[in-house]
Amino acid sequence: MVPDGPAIAVLMATYNGAAHLAEQLDSIAGQTLPPRWLVVSDDGSSDATLAIVAGFASQRRGITVTVLRGPGQGAAANFLHLLAHVPAGADFAALSDQDDVWLPAKLADGVALLAATNLPTLLGARTLVCDENLQAAHPSPLWRRPFGFGHALVQSFAGGNTMMLNRGAIALAAEAATEAGQVVMHDWWLYQIIAGAGGRVVFDARPQLYYRQHGANQIGANRGPIAKLHRLRVLLRGDFRRWNGINLRALRASAHRLTPENRAILQGFAQLRDLPLWRRIAQFRRLGLYRQGPAGTVSLWLAVALGRL
Repeated sequence: MVPDGPAIAVLMATYNGAAHLAEQLDSIAGQTLPPRWLVVSDDGSSDATLAIVAGFASQRRGITVTVLRGPGQGAAANFLHLLAHVPAGADFAALSDQDDVWLPAKLADGVALLAATNLPTLLGARTLVCDENLQAAHPSPLWRRPFGFGHALVQSFAGGNTMMLNRGAIALAAEAATEAGQVVMHDWWLYQIIAGAGGRVVFDARPQLYYRQHGANQIGANRGPIAKLHRLRVLLRGDFRRWNGINLRALRASAHRLTPENRAILQGFAQLRDLPLWRRIAQFRRLGLYRQGPAGTVSLWLAVALGRL
């Protein structure tokens, strides 16, 4: 049985995830602070995904399991769908991928960090990046620079599979999710919305889950020469600029939720993308946009110089 305590909802997006789903569900059920709800939004799986969820629901009576029909438009849209359907009464919500393995204290550690404030707060954490068999694990990067809207506009701060929200952030995200339309990735959008609205962003330096790398992953770990080359290619062929355009449209739809200062930064960012080079550089410096890490900083300056922002 789930004990009395904070009411936690786990939000899991699924699509043909049968290969590793049972292991992830077991790690959720084995939390030192178990969730009260598991909400699964499935995008039309044709494998045993839904059967595995049904089997889990029949065995874990202490966790209320709800299955939703996903929008069928990819992972980002599926998670926005989940954020608009958080159970009433949830104090905290945790996003979950279908193929990770959570460390036992993930939810308890998250609640301890989120409970320190009444401001809308988004929590992210490091991961243990591993192969398909959970071997060769190494921690994801530890970011050193502060988090805020000037960072969120050009880089996410954590994987969505690590993210948790408190009650204020749940309410903010649920309302904004109905306005957003298309987003590039749900985790990046969440960071932008929470930071932009003046909420708090917390990063747990402790790894909280095994992040399994395999062929079905949409986006791999953010490290290594192959990852750096991929990001450079994304920049040069214009993907990063296209993504920023998508994010700008989503943020403009929720601009009334941003602080006046961050609305001004958003407007300035939209303008600088089409300015001549020297004016673009001046505007970029004035807005205080930045990315984490040396490689991220270099790639951002390249984007500014080449008009790929």
